Amino acid sequence: MASESTHAVLQPNVGTAEHGHHPAQMPTGIMRWVLTTNHKEIGSLYLLFSLLMLFVGGSMALVIRAELFQPGLQYVQPEFFNQMTTMHGLIMVFGAIMPAFVGLANWMIPMQIGAPDMALPRLNNFSFWLLPVAFGILLSTLLMEGGGPNFGWTFYAPLSTTYAPPSTSFFIMSIHLAGISSILGAINIIATILNLRTPGMRLMDMSLFVWTWLITAFLLIAVMPVLAGVVTMMLLDINFGTSFFDAAGGGDPVLFQHLFWFFGHPEVYIMILPAFGIVSLIVPTFARKRLFGYASMVYATASIALLSFVVWAHHMFTVGLPLTAELFFMYSTMLIAVPTGVKVFNWIATLFRGSISFEVPMLFALGFIVMFTIGGLSGVMLAIVPADFQYHDTYFVVAHFHYVLVPGALFAILAGAYYWMPKWTGHYADETLGRWHFWLSVIGVNLTFFPMHFSGLAGMPRRIPDYALQFADFNMISSIGGFLFGFSQLIFVWVLVKAIRGGEKAPAKAWEGAEGLEWTVPCPAPIHTFETPPKFVPEVDSPSRH
Repeated sequence: MASESTHAVLQPNVGTAEHGHHPAQMPTGIMRWVLTTNHKEIGSLYLLFSLLMLFVGGSMALVIRAELFQPGLQYVQPEFFNQMTTMHGLIMVFGAIMPAFVGLANWMIPMQIGAPDMALPRLNNFSFWLLPVAFGILLSTLLMEGGGPNFGWTFYAPLSTTYAPPSTSFFIMSIHLAGISSILGAINIIATILNLRTPGMRLMDMSLFVWTWLITAFLLIAVMPVLAGVVTMMLLDINFGTSFFDAAGGGDPVLFQHLFWFFGHPEVYIMILPAFGIVSLIVPTFARKRLFGYASMVYATASIALLSFVVWAHHMFTVGLPLTAELFFMYSTMLIAVPTGVKVFNWIATLFRGSISFEVPMLFALGFIVMFTIGGLSGVMLAIVPADFQYHDTYFVVAHFHYVLVPGALFAILAGAYYWMPKWTGHYADETLGRWHFWLSVIGVNLTFFPMHFSGLAGMPRRIPDYALQFADFNMISSIGGFLFGFSQLIFVWVLVKAIRGGEKAPAKAWEGAEGLEWTVPCPAPIHTFETPPKFVPEVDSPSRH
């Protein structure tokens, strides 16, 4: 395999004019952001939107944890508690994690492949502005008669059709808009990667972040229409008298679960594959070694994506599947542990005998590897059918997927933010504040979610506002950890503001061990990176670097 190299001759355009326009013709003020087609500005909009949604969804999580601090009904009614549980999940998945990865893709993919911009800039603008509309509609349901969605973020029918509040149709509309945004963004990313790579850069020369996003984009295009189909069937059941999911009319509620999880399981990998790409850049940089097994990482990513389509029913072991189906989904789920294990092994092999330094991006990446692996191990436990009968719908499941998505996806996003902040702002992030942010987050996240394994094993059901006395100690620890983790994220906002306003200036190559075309342009990156394509010279005789 050839490697991506920094042997590139760049002639970046450092001007501030939009494509071909005189600066005087550029919109100013708020209209500049409304009409922008620049990939960096749209990437910044995605990232700021996801940060806002992180705090909105996080505040809902704190309502949940405050209520569960001790037994009994403390602060909110069960109905509102259910709305908070549902909205927290929807906002974190579709409003925080996914837009953050799209924002990182917008910012970094054109720079990493030597492209002047995304392939479809106006579509890029449109796909972002769908999101504030979608989440404005979703949040507005809380103010409607009957309240917002109260049936869990998986919105199982008939709970979400026959027994749902009147605002459910607005919820369906918001899901459609967010789904359209994801599909358009994915098309744009695929078109950019396949058509705008700088001359000489082959697919196997790309950084792993670009590779993981290319595969993720195909996943999005494959499964978002399935989600659109299932919510459309819900809409018809609610408003037009059909019975897709109503057993009384000849429908089948289990059909909903099959359709939802056929979308939902690849969705899990949509939220974690770009995280693998980020960590695969950061670990070699701060270990000052090439990534061990670049090609195997690419193949492992593709394998995970393909296998994600054949494991959906492991979420449904308790619905009465035939024994042969239970066995198939159990073994196929365990099989996903193999390519995932390849990735973890390669990261550890990269660290082995490396000249490691522990800057903040590396701390978050190492935290990701350790705690994501914990989430993966509990996932293997959940794959075992007879054991899953006991774990199903308990807090053990909540612990599992939060270990995958919080110290997994979210930590990788934070690692990427600290890693690329010099490229975005021209300044290094405050190292001391970053370390405080990391350690408080690690302590908070483990205090919050590790006890949930034990409350789940003891039999505590999920999505309940009150519980028996034997779960009290575990819940108190989880609530304290939740507030610690939530408020520690304010440190990140402080770090971001400080880096934008000033701080230690960063050179073009902000990190000593960093490689890739993005580190050959100045910090901060000019509004137009490459007016002429950079010259890319692969090192033919050496293994690929990432």
